[in-house]
Amino acid sequence: MINEYINIRNLKFIAHEVLQSPDLNRFSYYQDYDAEAFDMAIDAAKQIADTYLFPFYRVMDKEKAYYKDGIVHVHSSMRPAIQAIAEGGWISAHDDYDHGGQQMPFSLLNIGLAIFYAANANIACNPFLTTGAANLIRSFGSDQLNEQFIPKLYSGEWQGTMALTEPQAGSSLSDITSSASPVEGTDYYHVKGQKIYISGGDHDAVDNVVHLTLARIKGAPKGTKGISLFVIPKYRQSDSGLVSNDVTTAGIYGKMGQKGYVAAHLMLGEHDDCRAYLVGEPHKGLKYMFQMMNEARIGTGLVATGTASAAFYTSLKYANERPQGRHPSNKDINQPQVLIIEHADVRRMLLAQKSVVEGSMALLLQCSYYADVATAGTGEEAKNAHDLLELLTPIAKSYPAEMGIQSVSMGMQVLGGAGYTDDFPLEQHYRDIRVNAIYEGTTTIHGMDLLGRKVMTNNGHAMILLMKEVKAVIDAAGPYPELHGLANALSQTAAQLHETTMHLIELAMKEKPEVFLADATLYLEYFSLIVLGWQWLKQAISAEHSLKELSSGPEFNFYKGKVQTCRYFFEYELIKGTSLSKRLKSDQRVSLDTDAAFIN
Repeated sequence: MINEYINIRNLKFIAHEVLQSPDLNRFSYYQDYDAEAFDMAIDAAKQIADTYLFPFYRVMDKEKAYYKDGIVHVHSSMRPAIQAIAEGGWISAHDDYDHGGQQMPFSLLNIGLAIFYAANANIACNPFLTTGAANLIRSFGSDQLNEQFIPKLYSGEWQGTMALTEPQAGSSLSDITSSASPVEGTDYYHVKGQKIYISGGDHDAVDNVVHLTLARIKGAPKGTKGISLFVIPKYRQSDSGLVSNDVTTAGIYGKMGQKGYVAAHLMLGEHDDCRAYLVGEPHKGLKYMFQMMNEARIGTGLVATGTASAAFYTSLKYANERPQGRHPSNKDINQPQVLIIEHADVRRMLLAQKSVVEGSMALLLQCSYYADVATAGTGEEAKNAHDLLELLTPIAKSYPAEMGIQSVSMGMQVLGGAGYTDDFPLEQHYRDIRVNAIYEGTTTIHGMDLLGRKVMTNNGHAMILLMKEVKAVIDAAGPYPELHGLANALSQTAAQLHETTMHLIELAMKEKPEVFLADATLYLEYFSLIVLGWQWLKQAISAEHSLKELSSGPEFNFYKGKVQTCRYFFEYELIKGTSLSKRLKSDQRVSLDTDAAFIN
C-alpha cells in the first residue's frame, strides 16, 4: 500500500470515495470515464513513472543539465521519458477526440500528473508545460497555428513553454519591453527582446521549443492593456525543414534545486529575424495567458505536493526501520532500542507531513473536479464551479508550495543527521521543492490576489459559495459523533474568518490599499487553514463511513489513519487561525510604520 514516492490507495480514495469523480461521466464529454477507467489510467501512469521517471530522479541531480557551445544538454533519460508520457496520451489527454485527445477529466489527468511529479518532477514538468502551451494555441490561435504546432507538441517531439519574465520587469508584466513589429505582406511579426528564468526554455531532449510569449506591438497602449500573445518557435519551418528563428539561448541558470529541469535566458531577435505569430487579437495577450498561468498554478501545487509526498514516504520508511533510544519511562539500558516511529515527537512530524501531503492532494483534486464541472457542465452549475475554482486557485498553488517546504524539512528532521547527507534523497527534495513558492507568482502575489480581488468579486459570490460548501461538510459530520468536535471547531473558525474578512473589507473602504493589503500573505495563510480543514473533515467523514464495516487489517489502518490525521490538523494547525485573525484585526501597522532606513 505504501510505495516509494506516492500512495496510490490514497489517490483512489480521494477520487472514488471523497469526490466520486467517476460520476463526472454524467457529462457527455466525460461519458467514457467510469470507475474502472479511472483505475486503469492511474495504474498506467504509475507504470510509466516507475519505469521512466523515478529511477532517474537522483542521478539527474548529480549529472545535471549544462550549457555548452550554444546547446543545453539534459540527462539522457529525458527524451525517452517525454516520449513515454506522450505515447501514453498524457500530453493531449484533456483535448477532444477529434483533435487527438482523450477527453480525460482534469480530476483524472491531475492524478496522473501528481504521480509523475512525485516520481521525478525534473522530467515531468517539461511535457506538461507543453500541454499548457498547446491549450493556449487551441483556445485562441488560428486554424493555421493549430495545424502547424499542436501535432508536434502532442507527440512530444516539440516542447512548449511560457515566456513572460524579463530582467527589468520580473512579476510586473505591465513593464515588459519586448517589442513586436508587423512585417508587411506576411502573417508574422518581428520580435526583439529577452526573457529570463524560462522553465524548459531550451534542451536537447526535443527537436524544437515553442515559446508562448508576451510582447508589446509597437504603438500599443502602455501597461497590461498593450500586451499581445505570440507563438515563437526556436526553429521555424521552411521548405528545407527546420531553420533557426533567431532565438538564442544566452545560458541557463544555476539553480538551488531542480538541476535536471532547466531555466533558460533567451535572446529574441538579435539578428532582426525572430518571427512571431500572433495568437488571437492584438493587446489581449495577458487575458489569454491567464489560462496557462492558472493551469500552471494548479500544476505548481501538484509539483510541490508530489515532492513532499516522495519526501514523506522516504522519512516514513526510515522511521519504521531505524532503532534509536527508548521510551522515557524505560531506563533499562539492557532493553533493546525502539524504532524511532515509537517516539511521540517523530509521530507528530510524520502526521504533520501526512496532513500536508494528503490535505494538499485533496484540495488540488477538489479544484480539478470544479474545473471539470466548469468545462463540461452548463448554466449555474458550471458558473459556480468556475467561481469556486477561481477563488481556490491561490490557495491550491500557495499552500502546498509553502507548507510543502515545511513538510520536507520535517522529513529531514525525522532522519536526523542522515537527512542532511546525500545518502538519502531528502536533501534533494528540500532543494527541489523550494522554488514552488516562487513559481507562477510569489506567495505575496497570491495573497494580494485573494484578498484584493477574489474574495470581493461579484459582491463576494464565490466566498458565499465556498462557505456553503464548508457548511455542507460540517452538516455531513452529523451521523458521526466522533467528528462532532471537529465539525464545531471548523464552524467556529469559518465564522471567525468571515468576521475577519468583513473587518478587512471595511478597512479597504476607509484606507489606502497599502493598509488593506499589508498582511495579505497572512490572510492567505489564514484562509488556507479553513480550506484545508474543510478538506480534511471531508476525508474523515468518508473514512468513518467505511470504518463502520471494519475492525482490523490494512484497510482499517488506512481509514483510521485518515481520522487521526484529521485530528492532528485540527489540533495542531487549524488553531493557528486564532492568532492570525488577531493579527489581521490589529490596528498596529508595524511593517507600514517601519521606514526602509530602519532595516539595516
